Amino acid sequence: MGASTSESDQGESGLGGTPQGDDVDYDLIVVGGGAVGENVADYATRRGLRTVIVEKDLVGGECSYWACMPSKALLRSGHALRAASRVAGAKEAVDGGVDPDAVFARRTSFTSSWDDSGQETWVESAGIDLVRGTARLVGPGRVEVGDRLLCARAVALATGSVPVLPRIPGLESAKPWGTREATSAASVPPRLVVLGGGVAGCELATAFATLGSRVTLLSRSTLLGREEDFAGEAVEEGLRGLGVDVRIGAAPASVDRADDGTVTVTLENGEVLEADEILVATGRRPARAGLGLSDLGIDEGFEVDETMRVVGTDWLYAVGDVAGRTATTHQGKYEARAAGEAIAARLRGEEVRAEAWGDHAATADHAAQPNVVFTDPEVASVGLTEARAREEGLDVRAVDVDLGAIAGASLQADDYAGRARMVVDESRGVIVGATFVGQDVAELVHAATIAIVGEVPIGRLWHAVPSYPTISEAWLRLLEAYGRPGL
Repeated sequence: MGASTSESDQGESGLGGTPQGDDVDYDLIVVGGGAVGENVADYATRRGLRTVIVEKDLVGGECSYWACMPSKALLRSGHALRAASRVAGAKEAVDGGVDPDAVFARRTSFTSSWDDSGQETWVESAGIDLVRGTARLVGPGRVEVGDRLLCARAVALATGSVPVLPRIPGLESAKPWGTREATSAASVPPRLVVLGGGVAGCELATAFATLGSRVTLLSRSTLLGREEDFAGEAVEEGLRGLGVDVRIGAAPASVDRADDGTVTVTLENGEVLEADEILVATGRRPARAGLGLSDLGIDEGFEVDETMRVVGTDWLYAVGDVAGRTATTHQGKYEARAAGEAIAARLRGEEVRAEAWGDHAATADHAAQPNVVFTDPEVASVGLTEARAREEGLDVRAVDVDLGAIAGASLQADDYAGRARMVVDESRGVIVGATFVGQDVAELVHAATIAIVGEVPIGRLWHAVPSYPTISEAWLRLLEAYGRPGL
């Protein structure tokens, strides 16, 4: 668990102090108007702070236009079609595959055709100012946007992350797709090579295989390496079932794009692959470059405390991907809520409750991060894997159940296949991790999140009765596999 940083631990970085009195334009400047930045600004504004968002691109950010929403829209039609095909009485009505044009049109509707006027209207309605342009820190509480200088008592960075391009000869000049190009595509490439076996690589390989691409996925290691081993194995099997050529341990030695657009990928073993597009989904890093941090004596490798304040400063915060803690929108928004409240409390001279699970602490970053991978099967997890728990020195016991043996799952799909695991800290008798793999398991994970955050004793969970017949009966089966404490 990360330790809280007390108020006395904080000093000022940079030149001079933060603006005060008549020198202040705002109480808080938020750099970045994505979902995370919007939440910081909203929560601070609700507490009476004068707040401005600075955004150089579309208000709403990556999640709204190029990540969470469009990618899930690309996936959903295929999920629905396959779900129907697994139920007798419905599968007979399934005729052919998805309609790519209709899928793209639905995707585009979720991005509002990449028009952020609706988001801009929301910002205004929330009482938050908006400044368009690229921000640069030029002093404590001072942000330069073009030829305009904004001054505030606090600044929150919510600039997100940027993709990492592997150093593969010819890759950059081949102009590969990133996740932005993939989620905003207007047509389906007949042949697609995907680099990366993480969440984005697996999800987009699923989406484009469903849309009709002949997909080859290259991953240096097992798929979804941060999840339980059985999760990656199940997703690999699912991808192969969609016709994806999954190459574990394969890596490109070089990439070339010919004048006719054909992409040639030469693997380290000498094998040559040809494709119409290559998608790089090999990871992202916090977007900290170009913000002026080093000029203020702030290391770009900074860390944040539990209230998301940059360690060594008393005015600068970092929230979401840029903070380097998490890389999911929902967790970033959670951090934003904590930070917005903490900033307001400090500037109003109120007590800041930064103890573990306090009102102003992002404690769940360390103990209860939920994740969903929208492949087929889905993977939903929260907290620690069994291996990670043991690495942290916990005395844990893991129990598994076959989801296919649950009545609710068999109603959901004929020949339902899936697996659930619960990881229990034996010394405390509480759950520290849970993983669900199977069709429609995404909605199961929040119950596990509540159990972990609430540190609900195993004995008490026996009294949380799951509805019959639903897949949530997995909880009863997990408890039965574990056994009643003391009996």
